[in-house]
Amino acid sequence: MTVVPPAPAPAAPLMQARDVTVRFSVRGGAVIVPVDGVSLEIGPGETLGLVGESGCGKSTLGRALLQLVRPAAGRVAFMGQDLTALDGEPLRAMRRHMQIVFQDPRGSLDPRMAIRRIVEEPLRVHRLAGPQEAARAAREMLALVGLDAIYDRQRPSQLSGGQLQRVALARALVTRPKLVVCDEPVSALDVSVQAQVLNLLVDLRARFGVAYLFISHNLAVARHISDRVAVMYLGQIVEEGPTDALFARPRHPYTQGLVASVLRPGLGARDQLAAAARLVAGDVPSLLQPPPGCRYHPRCPFAQERCRTEAPRREPAGGGQVVACHFWQEIASGTARPRPAALATPSA
Repeated sequence: MTVVPPAPAPAAPLMQARDVTVRFSVRGGAVIVPVDGVSLEIGPGETLGLVGESGCGKSTLGRALLQLVRPAAGRVAFMGQDLTALDGEPLRAMRRHMQIVFQDPRGSLDPRMAIRRIVEEPLRVHRLAGPQEAARAAREMLALVGLDAIYDRQRPSQLSGGQLQRVALARALVTRPKLVVCDEPVSALDVSVQAQVLNLLVDLRARFGVAYLFISHNLAVARHISDRVAVMYLGQIVEEGPTDALFARPRHPYTQGLVASVLRPGLGARDQLAAAARLVAGDVPSLLQPPPGCRYHPRCPFAQERCRTEAPRREPAGGGQVVACHFWQEIASGTARPRPAALATPSA
């Protein structure tokens, strides 16, 4: 009798967010909720892509996960610790394990500091190394990101955008973190430099086993680097799943529109963009007055009365995908009929 060994238990999530909500007060006493009840998980060594239109709350969510912006509600667990319950020195001690790379390296690097000192600083802040050890670790990390020792004493103003983003990566990884939030790390770079930085991110993940939350509005970039992708719309996650499955079989109409907007060779660009425009019509509603029910219903070609009054729940859609849409099954089977354009609800 052959004894079949038990399957290994799945690894516990490195980071787990549950119902995270962020609120900002603005002039006149109004309240903006850029992140509204978001739940997600990131596994050890995994890259989760977070995509969506500009202004949908992606960057705010990334900062809330790291407690750079404190959530108004919800819970964020990291390495078994509830970050939302930590403050002061306990939270500071956790920060060596979670870092961030910002979109604009020129704005996130101190222009008065030499490059090596910039990379050394996290080691000094967290008291992880003495002066000599910190200098050696900084040089080693700069070499790993493709910057030689000749850049040791140069200032940020003397480097290109791509070189500065490599410095930002070196600074983020010098403490050997478990998680790095990459907030649009290549959107400000030339296309050829984007490819170099993306390949560097992949290499560094393989070397250090670090996990990424990769925030981007560029679906092609997110597809290249991510194991899983979460699609965000107006402060909420509308679909999530393995990268290949989500791009091959998008279930939510918004995801379908985003995927259709990525031009593919061999097909007419005008026809592709027209198809995408039918799925993502109109403008993004204001966060000051988000639509009731499903937030996507003013732009959705398949919206019905239920969508205007009842918010959809996230539910499994097969293949590891999760979707928040009342009628995703009808849309997937082709039985859902798009409403005439003349009957579409105007955007808020």
